[in-house]
Amino acid sequence: MTARTTSAPYDGTGPFPAAGASVRTRAQRTGQVTVTGLIVVLPFAGLTAAIWLLWGRGVGWADLGLAALLYLVTGFGVTVGFHRCLTHRSFTARPALRVALAIAGSMAFEGDVIGWVAIHRRHHAFTDRPGDPHSPYRYGTGLAGQLRGLLHAHVGWLFGNDPTPQQRYAPDMLACRSMRRVSRAFPALCAVSLALPFAAGWALGGTWLAALLALVWAGFVRVFLLQHVTWSVNSLCHLLGSRPFTTRRHDRATNLWPLALLSLGESWHNMHHSDPACARHGVDRGQIDLSAELIRGFERLGWVSGVRWPTPARLEQRRRALAIPAVHVLAGGRISMPIEERPASLLAPMGRSSGAG
Repeated sequence: MTARTTSAPYDGTGPFPAAGASVRTRAQRTGQVTVTGLIVVLPFAGLTAAIWLLWGRGVGWADLGLAALLYLVTGFGVTVGFHRCLTHRSFTARPALRVALAIAGSMAFEGDVIGWVAIHRRHHAFTDRPGDPHSPYRYGTGLAGQLRGLLHAHVGWLFGNDPTPQQRYAPDMLACRSMRRVSRAFPALCAVSLALPFAAGWALGGTWLAALLALVWAGFVRVFLLQHVTWSVNSLCHLLGSRPFTTRRHDRATNLWPLALLSLGESWHNMHHSDPACARHGVDRGQIDLSAELIRGFERLGWVSGVRWPTPARLEQRRRALAIPAVHVLAGGRISMPIEERPASLLAPMGRSSGAG
């Protein structure tokens, strides 16, 4: 099976041309919508419960501390593990660390590791043009189309009938036995992601109420926040913000500073799309990139190697003479200066040990 793309021309402003017929059976489609619905709705239900609990009781520091800890563990699993290590090969991690990051990312309720990598590579291959699984420009650049596209890019695409073929976009991941195991364990790891705060709440408070409060705050609310921060990079970071670096034609990725801390550095999205394999996304003075700092720590410990850090020459090669402000992004401004695509580096084998890793 192949992802649904079209050869019809795209002018950069209108809606994407209609895609081909569905490739999922009715049973597969039902299963996909059901599972996706649970992943999206359960954390929201937890947030609703948290608001109700907060109204009459408040929240304890232990619950907030546990939520922050698990947010960082699972968030770095996505940003450092799923994204910069496994998708873009910004560095080479030792096998044990690679597996640990994949497990941590799987506990974020954002999909199995192989599927996540395949979808993100496809996003880079077709950014903001037909074939992109979650572009906010899918329905055009008019006001109504942008609003509909914003919802699609944020969460609507998760329910779409447009599967991404893993064999095409993530053959290296499929060839790695350890990644296949982590991918298959995704449902169990989601359960662990909720069981850990419940158990910690019980250990700290010694009561069912303490365990349930920890589950709500460090489980459901934490998952809800991380999910929507990640999805905001898909949606808002292609609509709002500045564009100091050149990107490929039609690619409108932006830097959005208000999300920098919560996204652990992922919202410096324009820089990332300009140089996808770069290990640091926040490259200018004052740009917080906690994911890059963690990679730096791993490098000092000798746990990662071959880190692709930004260099002044490479940055200046990609920097615009004048950054495009947000208003031009919203107007659907097109960029004619492309940068090189790196399909070989994206799909290269994970190393001699990848088959048994």
